[in-house]
Amino acid sequence: MSLPSYPATTPSSLTPQPDPNSNSQPNHPKFPASPHSPKSRLIRSQSHVVSWTSSIALHCRHGRLPEAAAEFSRMQIAGVSPNHVTFLTLLSACSDFPLQGLRLGGSIHAHVRKLGLDTENVMVGTALVDMYSKCSQLDLAWLMFDEMRVKNSVSWNTMIDGCMRNEEVGEAITLFDQMPERDAISWTCMIGGFVKRGCFDQALEWFRDMQLAGVEPDYVTIISVLAACANLGALGLGLWMNRFVMKQDFKDNIKINNSLIDMYSRCGCVRLARQVFEQMPNRSLVSWNSMIVGLALNGHAEEALEFFHLMCKEGFRPDGVSFTGALTACSHSGLVDEGLRCFDIMTRTHKISPRIEHYGCLVDLYSRAGRLGDAWNVIANMPMKPNEVVLGSLLAACRTHGDVESAERLMKYLFEVDPGGDSNYVLLSNIYAAVGRWDGASKVRRKMKAIGIDKKPGFSSIELDGSIHEFVAGDKSHLQMQSIHAMLHHLFLELRMSGYVPEIEVREIL
Repeated sequence: MSLPSYPATTPSSLTPQPDPNSNSQPNHPKFPASPHSPKSRLIRSQSHVVSWTSSIALHCRHGRLPEAAAEFSRMQIAGVSPNHVTFLTLLSACSDFPLQGLRLGGSIHAHVRKLGLDTENVMVGTALVDMYSKCSQLDLAWLMFDEMRVKNSVSWNTMIDGCMRNEEVGEAITLFDQMPERDAISWTCMIGGFVKRGCFDQALEWFRDMQLAGVEPDYVTIISVLAACANLGALGLGLWMNRFVMKQDFKDNIKINNSLIDMYSRCGCVRLARQVFEQMPNRSLVSWNSMIVGLALNGHAEEALEFFHLMCKEGFRPDGVSFTGALTACSHSGLVDEGLRCFDIMTRTHKISPRIEHYGCLVDLYSRAGRLGDAWNVIANMPMKPNEVVLGSLLAACRTHGDVESAERLMKYLFEVDPGGDSNYVLLSNIYAAVGRWDGASKVRRKMKAIGIDKKPGFSSIELDGSIHEFVAGDKSHLQMQSIHAMLHHLFLELRMSGYVPEIEVREIL
């Protein structure tokens, strides 16, 4: 059985050709008089390459890699030789869609290898490094990087980003130190990499080193640093970043302003977040979502719902994040009926398929209102398996309402979805202890020891003069620990004098 044959056609050959006997003038530029001259053939060849590459790029932009590969094959069958732009287009698509891009990327690499473009053309070589690193093939990315005969700053930065992306921090630092010349992107790769790994302290340390090195951050750097500030609650540095942004050309950058709104909201400064929002010359849906979620999480439920309705009046179509913020606001303010109405509008009016976070908001909505039975019904009828966050929300409500039976049922689910999580075991133990069920608390302790789960010590952090101070439960290693304990004792005495009676809980049974 023979393979199907493809006609040797190109996209440009599908357009109607003018009649040679006609006196009418064509709309396209004339070629030289001799159609067989070398210059004429070169122009036609380049035109064909551009047409085919544009057709391939159209598929790549929409993630249609099989169609792009088929178009690339037809291009070769038509006798049109691809150039480096064609290969860059295909390799970039493989990087953007790594789950399906590795196989095609390997085939493209084999093709450019025959032409010598992988080692001689710095753009193609760098694109291959990027593709392999994003497809979690760091060894192949290293091999490609080492074989490149010519490297530029983009090549080095791409390899550093690949190492950080694949959690090879030591190799990224070594490569960074070996760079012939570092620019803002080099520093941003390191800072952004630490932020993505949750190492926010290290991200801020690298930013300080960047400042000391005299390298001006770009807007991507600013966004990464603001994300670190938001996660650490480092309001002081966040304020400094805001002042820095106001002096730069990108002070009206929507993404930076959105990051500022998020940072201020997560640091508890809703007033400053709203100030940034109101001063923005242009706003996106993300801007509105950041304000809605920020207000909801800081207990300003009514304002969050007002912003949600105002956003709709402004012509913005709410997405899943918008409804997450609205549902959170309803949950925190006890507006059960309003929350159910929001959920109904999301599914029926806007045709948005609920995700697990939306069902989690419903569970939290019912749980905070004491309607544990309704919360159970949501979990039982969810189209997806509940995760530890959804179940943990209901478990916390069981503790509030002293519902031991429901808590025991929930733990059966939690053992499956999060068998190594210590917080749920501790919570169940506290539920038993609160009602005097010491046998149940002991059973939880034995189970934790049997499966090797240790209770992780809790910690808190505070920012002071631009530095982050962390405190672990029971830790006495801080240099100012004596002064801290003296102040805590003083505050405790003042609370006692004011009539405060501490809630007694048995926490040491684990």
